[in-house]
Amino acid sequence: MKSIIETLEGNKVKLSVEIDEVEFDRNIDKAFHKISHEIRIPGFRQGKAPRKLLQAQIGLGAARSQAIQDSIPEYLAQAVREHDVDLIATPQIEVTKGEEEGIVSFDATCEVRPVITVPGYNGLRIELPGLLVKEEDVTDAMKSERARHGVLKDVDNGRAIATGDHVSLDLSGTREGNPVPGLNVEDWAYEVGKGWVSASFDEKLVGEKLGSTITYSEAPNGTTDIAEMTVVVKKVQEMVLNELNDEWVAEHVSEFETVDAWKASLRKRLEEIKLNQTRSVFVERTTAALAELVTIEIPEAMIANDLQSRVRNTVEQFQSQGVSIDQWLSATGQTTEGFIENLRTESQKAVKVDLALRAVAVARAISASDDDIEQEIERIAMQVGRKVNQVRKAYQENDALTELAAQIHKSQAVDWLLRNSTLVDPEGNPINADDLFGDESQGNSTE
Repeated sequence: MKSIIETLEGNKVKLSVEIDEVEFDRNIDKAFHKISHEIRIPGFRQGKAPRKLLQAQIGLGAARSQAIQDSIPEYLAQAVREHDVDLIATPQIEVTKGEEEGIVSFDATCEVRPVITVPGYNGLRIELPGLLVKEEDVTDAMKSERARHGVLKDVDNGRAIATGDHVSLDLSGTREGNPVPGLNVEDWAYEVGKGWVSASFDEKLVGEKLGSTITYSEAPNGTTDIAEMTVVVKKVQEMVLNELNDEWVAEHVSEFETVDAWKASLRKRLEEIKLNQTRSVFVERTTAALAELVTIEIPEAMIANDLQSRVRNTVEQFQSQGVSIDQWLSATGQTTEGFIENLRTESQKAVKVDLALRAVAVARAISASDDDIEQEIERIAMQVGRKVNQVRKAYQENDALTELAAQIHKSQAVDWLLRNSTLVDPEGNPINADDLFGDESQGNSTE
């Protein structure tokens, strides 16, 4: 087989492939063998009739057509590997020679992943959640634990509702007179300040009193369509806490005998939580900032591929939880079109991130070594509970090693950005990358 590549406009290349007669005759043999299982020749079991007899019976043309149909994907795959073509869509194939006899050749017009640059990638400023645990954070955590042992008492009839009160409500939500799923409940216990239902729900409650009826219109959380809300306040209670002292801690908090010891432990735990929260959003916020630097028109094929995968994964996730996608859409007040459009927006961002990280890797001469690939295969094998050789073979047989290498050097590009971006907390105070992921010399990864 011989192949040449030609660059076309619009992120496309053309592969021209030629298969000599001797090579293609092997494909004709395979085609005759395939056909032998589909027709019956007197005196022979299906699949056992010799080629000469089959050829005399049905002619060479049928087998040649079958051979062209079956072999083109194989020869195309070889040419794609040979020229390192980064396909993003199914190629358009045109057989140019050999449909009836002689050398077979075909052209494959391939849409490929665009190679871009992202000026400004080495000057990113990323705002992350702060690592500092404030005194009020510790106080709130202690109060939350104390509330587990507190007592709810009815408030005076004249006292207005305040944040932190526990209320019992009748809630109804309608659109054009029709009940909104999930927004029609009676005797609903709710702690004021939790931020549930809608953006101004808590604001509407605060200042009202027992027996009040509140009506307002607003889009429920997670939706964009306005609903008419009616809230009836049926009970208002406040949480009464016991005095915080060493005796209370010794009785109610295991492992600690004093307020100071418990407080120190809570502070340490909150610091770990904040650290993990900041780590978890670093990649998302960094890649989001990087995506904003991508200004080219994104290939529709890449968006469609990512979108298809997202829809399938979302549907499967709901099915695994025993919920149909239609039930979920109804419960959240979304339309199928709106749901797809939201996922499409995520796909557009994901494609930009993919292109931008590849661009950073190229700009910084980042590449995945053989050792990197082998370590990743070993990690995947451990994760899925398979032998390393099995995982390696699966990647090889599916021509997936190139994409695996791409995933590795994209991860390495994120590591580079971690060490070379300006990281700040919401107040603008700098955050040290080593505080997030450790010293670079220790080989820590963002994954």
